[in-house]
Amino acid sequence: MSALGKIAPWIILAILLAVAPLVFTSGTSRTMLSIMALSIIFALSYNMLLGQTGLLSFGHAVYYGLGGFVAIHAMNTVIRNKYAIPLPVIPLIGGAAGLFFGIVFGSVSTRRAGTVFSMISLGLGELVASSALILRTFFGGEEGITTNRSRLAPFFGYKFGPQIEVYYLIACWCFVCILLMYAITRTPFGRMCNAVRENPERAEFVGYSARMVRFIAFSLAGLFAGIAGGLAALNFEIMNTQSIGAVQSGLVLLMTFVGGAGVFFGPIIGAVLITFLQITLSDVTGAWQLYFGLMFILVVMYSPGGIAGWLALHEPLYRGRQLGRLIPAYLINAVPLVVMIVGGILLIELADWILVKAETEGPGMSVFGIVMNSNSIVPWIIAIILFFGGAFALRATWPRVQDAWGVALARLREQPA
Repeated sequence: MSALGKIAPWIILAILLAVAPLVFTSGTSRTMLSIMALSIIFALSYNMLLGQTGLLSFGHAVYYGLGGFVAIHAMNTVIRNKYAIPLPVIPLIGGAAGLFFGIVFGSVSTRRAGTVFSMISLGLGELVASSALILRTFFGGEEGITTNRSRLAPFFGYKFGPQIEVYYLIACWCFVCILLMYAITRTPFGRMCNAVRENPERAEFVGYSARMVRFIAFSLAGLFAGIAGGLAALNFEIMNTQSIGAVQSGLVLLMTFVGGAGVFFGPIIGAVLITFLQITLSDVTGAWQLYFGLMFILVVMYSPGGIAGWLALHEPLYRGRQLGRLIPAYLINAVPLVVMIVGGILLIELADWILVKAETEGPGMSVFGIVMNSNSIVPWIIAIILFFGGAFALRATWPRVQDAWGVALARLREQPA
């Protein structure tokens, strides 16, 4: 690959980060973009454990949250003592805190791998989360700790009051962290992480300590998670106990799995998608968490490699100019898939309305802009027909996709090397 081909993706990424707030100009959009950027760092740090080293952690939010709390306390200390420390330096403090706690907790949890590591990470996460209600001076209790970022020393004249200034600060950190984490995957250490993931016994046989590799990867993941937490502290100007709880750990797990843990850019896709859905769905439906759970189950069952893994399957066909053979089959399957999804959404919304909202808001509801009566049997019959009819049609047309894949792969093998 030429030098231009190697740097082209980074140039495109930099352009996307720079142009995004100019295209999406509303305050809500820029806030969402800021959350997406810091979520990308958080998800990629988690993927250093899961995708690169094969460590399934249920407590990764600890390093994100503790990094954020240390960063927000540092901001308040700087404001109180009027130190000449600008805001862009604060995420480094969060990163240092994440690294410190990663070393402390990693020295214990990385002694084992597999299920034992997962249970230890879960226990440590619950230990820190429960301590948050006891150590009120540090965690601020249920109210959390607040700050005011605009009171820090200006950075080249910028006080980082407007959201767009905060976004560009977070975007710069996002770009640097993505670049650094990608560089780590290309080093011999990154290759050894993959070796430990695939076969720790063989890694030990050739002279490497699988435990030490896991420990270093764990510490580095804590470093980048702490940077993400520091960015969250300066973006929201508040940190509370939710940032270190199981929900936050589950959210980053969802981002990584849905995006694709086996491909470096997979967590980036997952962070962008999940953040978008989290913000938009919560305003549209009260059952948004149910949709997240169903999405996670479907990805694990039918696309274990996530979105990025599914896209990666098509790369050889694209290079061999055989991708066009799949498009007709995909289009045919898209129709029953959309019908099934519409029916499923209608069933969920009807059930949510009857169980949660009907008592206070009455039986009248609206789905897809269509007003209907949740007590009537007609919407239920339509939803059932759409869901099961779409599922049956999808099952009937799926062999077309399998046949198209078979033909495309056969033609690909026939091509000269």
